[in-house]
Amino acid sequence: MPVMHRNVRYNCRVIFLNRKILLIRPKMALANEGNYRELRWFTPWSRSRHTEEYLLPRMIQDLTKQETAPFGDAVLATWDTCIGSEICEELWTPHSPHIDMGLDGVEIITNASGSHHVLRKANTRVDLVTMATSKNGGIYLLANQKGCDGDRLYYDGCAMIAMNGSVFAQGSQFSLDDVEVLTATLDLEDVRSYRAEISSRNLAASRASPYPRVKVDFALSCHEDLLAPVSEPIEWKYHSPEEEISLGPACWLWDFLRRSQQAGFLLPLSGGVDSAATACLVYSMCCQVCKSVKSGNQEVLADVRTIVNQISYTPQDPRDLCGRILTTCYMASKNSSQETCTRARELAQQIGSHHISLNIDPAVKAVMSIFSLVTGKSPLFAAHGGSSRENLALQNVQARIRMVLAYLFAQLSLWSRGVRGGLLVLGSANVDESLLGYLTKYDCSSADINPIGGISKTDLRAFVQFCIERFQLPALQSILSAPATAELEPLADGQVSQTDEEDMGMTYAELSVYGKLRKVAKMGPYSMFCKLLGMWRHICTPRQVADKVKRFFSKYSMNRHKMTTLTPAYHAENYSPEDNRFDLRPFLYNTGWPWQFRCIENQVLQLERAAPQSLDGVD
Repeated sequence: MPVMHRNVRYNCRVIFLNRKILLIRPKMALANEGNYRELRWFTPWSRSRHTEEYLLPRMIQDLTKQETAPFGDAVLATWDTCIGSEICEELWTPHSPHIDMGLDGVEIITNASGSHHVLRKANTRVDLVTMATSKNGGIYLLANQKGCDGDRLYYDGCAMIAMNGSVFAQGSQFSLDDVEVLTATLDLEDVRSYRAEISSRNLAASRASPYPRVKVDFALSCHEDLLAPVSEPIEWKYHSPEEEISLGPACWLWDFLRRSQQAGFLLPLSGGVDSAATACLVYSMCCQVCKSVKSGNQEVLADVRTIVNQISYTPQDPRDLCGRILTTCYMASKNSSQETCTRARELAQQIGSHHISLNIDPAVKAVMSIFSLVTGKSPLFAAHGGSSRENLALQNVQARIRMVLAYLFAQLSLWSRGVRGGLLVLGSANVDESLLGYLTKYDCSSADINPIGGISKTDLRAFVQFCIERFQLPALQSILSAPATAELEPLADGQVSQTDEEDMGMTYAELSVYGKLRKVAKMGPYSMFCKLLGMWRHICTPRQVADKVKRFFSKYSMNRHKMTTLTPAYHAENYSPEDNRFDLRPFLYNTGWPWQFRCIENQVLQLERAAPQSLDGVD
């Protein structure tokens, strides 16, 4: 909780026992990168192993009958052990407090954490905890926040209890339960004997500076514990990335739905992979809700009844629940193929959503007639002889009309069916398309929330494949096998003439590589070119690498302004281009990158002159 001490605001753990405050422990390392701006609100406590007296507010004094409580960096000494505290970010720092605490004889470390979910992150968290107890011995209790923070992050639980490098209890990573209690029975003598065998640790401990100890009239053990069975080590069970996608965003969607007090979701369903993945996430959410209700979670049951406005309703079948809270809408135009219409309809039938099919051509014609009336000009698609400007504008009109219709149906489709409430509009632009700006500003990518906006196309395709078996949705097979297309340009002999990767000039796999190098590795055009020379040396010439990097940075910088209006999306990748708080960059660039591109060109020329023979055979 936030605590003001001598007019400075600290982020603190308040540790109490039997109505008495034992210690107010201020956080010493604040999270101030990526999604976090903790220094905006708090000041880190910088006085290691130092405590002061904190004068408690009168309302607290009335409750605890204490005038003051110790404030600062201290540990708790009970009758039988010593307990220390880390807070969240401190576990991730190069010199975590648990190191010095362990050397000073602290046997149990507790950590109250707010660690958000990112795909493939759980192993890092587990490794940090097990390594902390492996090198120094001891017991580590990690409690992590669960649920949506009202923003783009989802906190995924994963509470754990570890001792001497082994895990003894594992909490669920994704769950609709608000609270989960994790327990294990461990023997403190195992900590002492483990430490006694590490000579290097004992030498360091003999020189350790002592922590202030707050004496606590309490014991964690008693004589009767002699016959109590102790817990055995367990093997940590990790979710596959596909399972993480099916569970994390689904729990996030549920939190948003119940807390926003809306009646469900509306999803523009195009028949492509991205919107199909989003539909699968809502269906997965329905599966989680039914499972939670079946296990006896009364809070989830009460929330469901509030959402569907039926006091006696008990969800048992995910398809039935999906039909009540998800409306899918296929918005056809003359540029749409019958195949995508069929794929969208079949998927909607299999997940049970309320499905609407409509045609946007009358609205497009009306908008374009206004333009023609005012200007006396009628733009044409490139296939009909129009310029690239005309071609792009005609595509954007279709995309933006779909956004207008999505919000109209979200507000009034339930009203038209005599049902109370409105719907949250779901977006379905993936992280790679957002990075490149391969979307129309204020089109169907503009929504209330986007559960896949932080997930790569590669991972989404794997997730959709996973859903075919997990949820028995065979309609997804034809969606996976079809080429990704926006269907905004005229058909050629009734067939799709436009594909995403052809439009972008690069593959989705390449986009993921560019995204990680740009954000995670902090690379600009020249350093990315140098890196990719080595990574792609067997498949590309230096000239080809240069052309690819230039194409990416030109399009990325040209479209960066679109990130300022990006729909709030579930944060799942560390290369997300989200402009709100994670990837703070300019949105006006010199798209020619003259200095960087000139450096790349000079380097290519040098390489071509220096070793032309080494390039033979590379296509």
